[in-house]
Amino acid sequence: MARLYRRGRVRAFQALFEAEFERVGAEVALEREGGQRLSAAEREHAERLVAGVQARREELDAIIREVAPAFPVPQLAVVDRTVLRIALYELLFNNAAVPVAAVINDAVELAKTFGSDSSRRFVNGVLGTVSRARLPAPEEALIGSAEETEEPSGAL
Repeated sequence: MARLYRRGRVRAFQALFEAEFERVGAEVALEREGGQRLSAAEREHAERLVAGVQARREELDAIIREVAPAFPVPQLAVVDRTVLRIALYELLFNNAAVPVAAVINDAVELAKTFGSDSSRRFVNGVLGTVSRARLPAPEEALIGSAEETEEPSGAL
């Protein structure tokens, strides 16, 4: 399953990266195989990421601005900006059951593979900050779900 998400993320990254240069839209870029054949599930995941990032681009950029105010979004390296948008979308808006650590690790790997020497640290820092500030801790999620399912005592 992790490979499905990883390959879909890479393909979504490639399509969104190409679209940043406005030669073609991300959907058109996604249609190309890019030297890599995807399964139907991998393609679906890539399409979901591309559509989600495009639909929520302003929200995602606002989150980046909030977490990293010293780095104006338009001035970020295209690789860093694209990787962050994909990972933030997956962490905050995508309803697929993907572990937070897997999203962050894959984003750091994308940044390390395609970005500069400092990309992986920057991406890891932004995503770590967002995950701590905006996502419930695993213990809180378990406690919250247990409390919601408990029947009130004394109620008949």
